Amino acid sequence: MSDPLAPSYDPSTFESRLYTEWESAGTFKPRGVGEPYVVLLPPPNVTGTLHMGHAFQHTLQDALIRYHRMRGFDTLWQMGTDHAGIATEMVVARNIGREGLTRDGLGRAGFIDKVWEWRERSGHTIEKQMRRLGTSGDWSRSMFTMDPMAADAVVESFVRLHEEGLIYRGQRLVNWDPVLKTAISDLEVVNEEEDGHLWSITYPLADGSGVLVVATTRPETMLGDTAVMVHPEDERYASLIGKMVKLPLTDRQIPIIGDAYVDREFGTGVVKVTPAHDFNDYLVGQRHGLPMINIFTPDAVTNDNVPEAYRDLDRYIARKQVLADLEAQGLLVETRPHKLQVPRGDRTGQVIEPYLTDQWFVKMDGLARRGMELVEKGDVQFVPPNWINTYRHWMENIQDWCISRQLWWGHRIPAWYDDAGKIYVGRDEADVRAKHGLGGDVALTQDNDVLETWFSSQLWPISTMGWPDEQKMAQLGYERYVPSSVLVTGFDIIFFWVARMIMATDHFTGRVPFRDVYITGLVRDKDGQKMSKSKGNILDPIDIIDGIELEALVAKRTTGLMKPKDAPKIEKATRKEFPDGIAAHGADPLRFTMCALAGPGRDIKFDLGRAEGYKNFCNKLWNATRFVLMNTEGKVFAGKPSPTTDAERWILARLENASTQAAAHFASYRFDLLAQALYEFAWNEFCDWFVELAKPALTGDDAQAADSTRRTLLHVLETLLRLLHPLVPFVTEALWRSVAPRLSIDAPTISLQPYPQAGDNAGDFAAAETDVEWLKAMVSALRRIRSELGVSPTRQISLLVQGGGEAECKRLGRFDSQLRFLNRIESIDVLQGEPPAAAAGLVGEMRLFVPLEGLVDLGAERTRLDKELKRVEAELMKSTNKLASETFVQNAPPAVVEQERQRLADWTAQRDALSAQRARLG
Repeated sequence: MSDPLAPSYDPSTFESRLYTEWESAGTFKPRGVGEPYVVLLPPPNVTGTLHMGHAFQHTLQDALIRYHRMRGFDTLWQMGTDHAGIATEMVVARNIGREGLTRDGLGRAGFIDKVWEWRERSGHTIEKQMRRLGTSGDWSRSMFTMDPMAADAVVESFVRLHEEGLIYRGQRLVNWDPVLKTAISDLEVVNEEEDGHLWSITYPLADGSGVLVVATTRPETMLGDTAVMVHPEDERYASLIGKMVKLPLTDRQIPIIGDAYVDREFGTGVVKVTPAHDFNDYLVGQRHGLPMINIFTPDAVTNDNVPEAYRDLDRYIARKQVLADLEAQGLLVETRPHKLQVPRGDRTGQVIEPYLTDQWFVKMDGLARRGMELVEKGDVQFVPPNWINTYRHWMENIQDWCISRQLWWGHRIPAWYDDAGKIYVGRDEADVRAKHGLGGDVALTQDNDVLETWFSSQLWPISTMGWPDEQKMAQLGYERYVPSSVLVTGFDIIFFWVARMIMATDHFTGRVPFRDVYITGLVRDKDGQKMSKSKGNILDPIDIIDGIELEALVAKRTTGLMKPKDAPKIEKATRKEFPDGIAAHGADPLRFTMCALAGPGRDIKFDLGRAEGYKNFCNKLWNATRFVLMNTEGKVFAGKPSPTTDAERWILARLENASTQAAAHFASYRFDLLAQALYEFAWNEFCDWFVELAKPALTGDDAQAADSTRRTLLHVLETLLRLLHPLVPFVTEALWRSVAPRLSIDAPTISLQPYPQAGDNAGDFAAAETDVEWLKAMVSALRRIRSELGVSPTRQISLLVQGGGEAECKRLGRFDSQLRFLNRIESIDVLQGEPPAAAAGLVGEMRLFVPLEGLVDLGAERTRLDKELKRVEAELMKSTNKLASETFVQNAPPAVVEQERQRLADWTAQRDALSAQRARLG
């Protein structure tokens, strides 16, 4: 049954409806037959909404899935969301705060209940938005990382790694957020350059023989110093190594040590060492066996390890007190402005504190060696391949992984403590008691910490397949679908996720998680700036799809800013850039834009103007389909076309070329070249040229040629829609449903039709290609003459031709009717002798003349040509003078000189042609 086609392209009338039909019909589910093709969706945060990075990566994944589904593969796109420990805990804590409740007041169990309530109410937002984009994943298999199946995998992996001696608990320095009061990963730390100060402080030598001046940006941490450090080859201080200094404001003495880590040019060349509050100092402390003194509580307040005068102070109040006392004692030498990199938590915006605390860790050295081996031997391949260098650098410099977080929302660490503090690890408390022979009289308390979100995410390739439960693995197709075919993700999580999935999957199953890793860049704004709330340059993909009014856009960009003072600036910029808000574009134009921008570089600049251009592309496709349907009304064809006209043979050859290019670009993940090739074929070759070249046959007296052209129009259009479907699924589905019945295709959706393959339209069409390219050149040359003369496209003209080889003269006769029809030509004659006053053109060796008498105002044309000749002669003179300069020819790069010579030749040819044309006008 053919769907009626609306008179104009309006995606709001069909996109959501079509998606619902696809999903309800089970179109996105794996078939269980054919070669498997699997994509793992990087699970977005359950707290999140679809952002431009998601839209970019999800579009590419969807294009791959739709392409392979149409090729007959058994496609599985594994959906799911991540529980996002920190983000979710913050969201829910903020929500219950509006109810007058607190996290601590509810207690752990009560708070977790609130989180699950929130998840059921609001946690599916991003999945709904993904559907709006056209994401064709198997939602029936979608997994949440806190689901029981995923939780079982997390517990099992922890227990196994602990039993193997790869997980341990120890005291290490970590990134600490003093607001959240938890360790956080490097990925959750944003380093920003800020204005600060560099303070120079006097440290007296203990023997009274002199002083050292130490430079620091964090004077409050001096209360935890356990050494001062100089470069061992620094002649100023080498003799002091091994001596002691008095630590100001305390009663402690600390040693002077030598270490090559010191930059002799920074400050005074003497630095303080605070191993418990600086990551570099921590390593120095380990090398030199220094004590580690933690001076802060979890909320960054000074503790009892500092002198009494400085206890119970916020770190910045402590800084002021320390500086004041140093100055009062004459120990503060200098204060000067200094630019420094300040680490802030991406969730709270607070300065992160390097903090010494007991945490759970995974030993990474052995796992990393194996992970590197798998990539080096090609079991996992990076695309583009240069990203292996980034992967290798991190693996070769890997540190043990801190996997514990001081949160309540997440997978609780499966470890229990008895009253003596002894640790027991097991799958649950009963397992612990059975394994260690602990009776009911032994009290056990489970560890309060949860595991970092990345710990559960590393298991994504196998936890989604039921591991370690063999029955579930069999039900979900573990043997068939692991490893997956490709992972599409950003370069920024190669370390945090990609590498860990490779190591974990191999360690637990002996398999790699995926064969290819296609690394994308980041989506930036049109000026290349990173999109961020603070800059006010974020674009919401749903706003691009459905549109948003200006006031709503302003409110969205200025609400909830970390720095409210930025709101007026952001509002002004938004009103200037989007005075009418953002118009609705539909999902397809956004998707096509993303594909067109997906080159092999690191970042892409997103310009909304591109989306507007591709909305015009969808509209062009819509109108071309209406033309084809109008000209095939009442006709039904079956089978492939048997072309009778050169135009048909030409378009079939170009269709074959487009199919060949599509296969090559999908195979190499060159979505940009894929989009370019299909755009060129659809817009220029089909919608423009073939539609025009078909008109003479459709309106002519040859019934066989007319019917053959109709069949070819339908065939090429239907094939084109299948070629485009993975990139723009909605508009192609809507149009295909109207086209398919006229080709006797009885199927419910284009999504399950075969993707066009190279060879489908192969034929001996080379001669027709050459001939039609000549015809196109003739039509273009005559249209250009019309445009230059300002002659209406509907006005009849005469054409005189002169010269040309035998082949061109034959083509002139063969395409006589097409040339007359397409260019409104009244007569075509071969010119003998000198041409009259005429506008001229050249195609191959054939000269074209359009007589001007009666066609244009000859006086006005003389004036136009004189003006153009003056302009061209001025440009010609510039090139002549430049090349006459020995300085330019000798000093300019050879390529620049050659370019200028080419310009001279071009201007000379233009001058000669214009002069000849002007001379003919008298």
